[in-house]
Amino acid sequence: MKYIVIGAFLLSSFVCFSQKQDSVKSEAWKKNYRASAAKINDLVHTKLSVSFDFSKSWMYGKAWITLHPHFYPADSLNLDAKYMRINEVSMLKGDKLIPLEYRYDSLNLHITLDKTYKGGENYTLFINYIAKPNDIKAKGSAAISSAKGLYFINPLGKDKNKPTQIWTQGETESNSGWFPTIDKPNQKTTDEISITVPDKYLTLSNGLMVGHRKNKDGTRTDTWKMDLPHAPYLMMLAVGEYSIIKDSYKGKEVNYYVEKEYAPVARKIFGLTPEMISFFSKITGVNYPWPKYSQVVVRDYISGAMENTTATVHGSFAQQDARQLIDGNNWEDVIAHELFHMWFGDYVTTESWSNLTLNESFADLSETLWEEYKNGEDAGDEHNYNSMQNYLFSRSEKKELVRFYYNDKEDMFDVVSYQKGGRILNMLRNYVVDSAFYRSMNLYLNNRKFNSAEAHDLRLAFEDITGQDLNWFWNQWFYGSGHPKLDISYDYDAAGKIAKVYIKQTQEGKIFRLPVAIDLYQNTEKKRYNVWLEHQVDTFAFSSASAPDLINFDGDKVLLCQKTDKKTMDNYIFQYKNAGLYVDRREAVEYAAKKLKEDPKAFEILKTALKDKYHGLRLYTLQMLENRNDSAMKAVEPIIVEMAKNDQNPLVRAGAIEILGKFKNEKYKPFFIQSISDSSYSIGGRALLALNALDSVAALDKAR
Repeated sequence: MKYIVIGAFLLSSFVCFSQKQDSVKSEAWKKNYRASAAKINDLVHTKLSVSFDFSKSWMYGKAWITLHPHFYPADSLNLDAKYMRINEVSMLKGDKLIPLEYRYDSLNLHITLDKTYKGGENYTLFINYIAKPNDIKAKGSAAISSAKGLYFINPLGKDKNKPTQIWTQGETESNSGWFPTIDKPNQKTTDEISITVPDKYLTLSNGLMVGHRKNKDGTRTDTWKMDLPHAPYLMMLAVGEYSIIKDSYKGKEVNYYVEKEYAPVARKIFGLTPEMISFFSKITGVNYPWPKYSQVVVRDYISGAMENTTATVHGSFAQQDARQLIDGNNWEDVIAHELFHMWFGDYVTTESWSNLTLNESFADLSETLWEEYKNGEDAGDEHNYNSMQNYLFSRSEKKELVRFYYNDKEDMFDVVSYQKGGRILNMLRNYVVDSAFYRSMNLYLNNRKFNSAEAHDLRLAFEDITGQDLNWFWNQWFYGSGHPKLDISYDYDAAGKIAKVYIKQTQEGKIFRLPVAIDLYQNTEKKRYNVWLEHQVDTFAFSSASAPDLINFDGDKVLLCQKTDKKTMDNYIFQYKNAGLYVDRREAVEYAAKKLKEDPKAFEILKTALKDKYHGLRLYTLQMLENRNDSAMKAVEPIIVEMAKNDQNPLVRAGAIEILGKFKNEKYKPFFIQSISDSSYSIGGRALLALNALDSVAALDKAR
């Protein structure tokens, strides 16, 4: 599941509001331990036959559900079935149906079986029902805004600007809104779904299509079959008028279902998927485990995207036209995120929502791994840094990564389970090194394949590969809350030729144990020292013939922390030129931007950064300058003009045009007018705004 964070400020504001609201609610949930669901009966196979009443937004369903007692004998069964009309509940014996006694309270279907079944002894129920999703009262969350399970979009076709569609959203426990099941993440089932629809519509579901039959009444029945077990919340169906763009990976179908007008650009949106599958198969050591991979775009979606097994759903935000894509595919990271769930979330599934981060932290990390692989180290580091800032700005330090106490399971879908979890895994990757990290991932996946897992299963895999006791890491980062807040200062003892680093942990509560790399630079020579922070105040002393040009704390820039780093301007100038990583350079730019009025050296960092090798840092530097109107801006004006006209990245050109507009100089008017017709939306839009600042009449004329 991918939910969209609009921005750190908005997220922070939302969290603050939520915290105020929470303060007046009952806090009884703090005493309610959220155990993994008890396994009394296990799902084995789910067979569905469904059709739809578009006028009522109902689904007519028949379900054949095979189960067996998990271990102890059982003579009854509880199924989740939300706001349905239950017409029949029977036991299938050969080709006969034996009616069973049952009680139904609109949420749970309690069935008395025909006998006591032994552990592992299969039985099959038949249930005839009607799903009425619009009767469901349950609410969603900030991440998943509704919980009906089944959604009819423009079912009567009254809105001529919106297609008629039907689609499902199962996470967390909403699929029991359209078929009876044990709706818990620690259950696994194979499935077969026959979907009857008007012949003009296409269907999509899990697994492979094994049947395709036209009916005399103008409908068609498609049968989809999934032979590998997966969690009930990952079952899906989608119905609509689509173009299917066909791709492949090692002979397996890789298809993209898009609205017909987006068919010409579907490959530009989703076309990297086969390469992503190859990359993720390589780093996990597990070749893509499912029979196909499809992606479908739906209207009025209630979240960002959802990793249904073999059939990911994306909101309509994924559909971008050719001109939008000139500025870059803003959905690429989401595509990677959902795909990685096919391993972490679908192949191995969290056993409880308390352990949700086993799904989401890996999917979040996959975005960084993909950016790093496809677009370079700077792109990966930028993504990692921005994700860290989303967490740090959220004021969520009191939440544990694995939470056994929460008010509602939907509350688990937050920046802690996602962004913080991804950064924790990135620290672990750095600590154990890449090769051990990927081998540990492989062992975890193989140990728990087609099964569920908890966080300790992951720890045991890492301990097996590395030979280290990692309880300290798991207790601190997975089962603990917060993050270190560090005050870092430096000193040099010329007489003793000793360079010193002082680190004070200023956060409330526990002291963090942190492995840290400290790099000392003399000229361009770097010497690394690997140390441990273990106290509220740690002091490290290093032999140094002269005062170092730079002492770079956290040399790999992976530590999840807030820090006050008391470097000088000269240190940051050296850091920008020599330390090399994206975050090293970004920190120097950020510091220089704050010191422009008081230190003339600051300008040199910014001037250099405007020509940085990485477009993301050039754009960030422009953002640091955009609200200034002083001599520094005048001094860099020629560079900004050059960037506006010739930078290879359209977003950088757009950012430079925005700044040029603030000069309000008539000499740029012809350039702004010319740029309005640029193929990039960003460039054209910024140029129109810049023109408006000079000549609102001309801008209005161009806007028409």
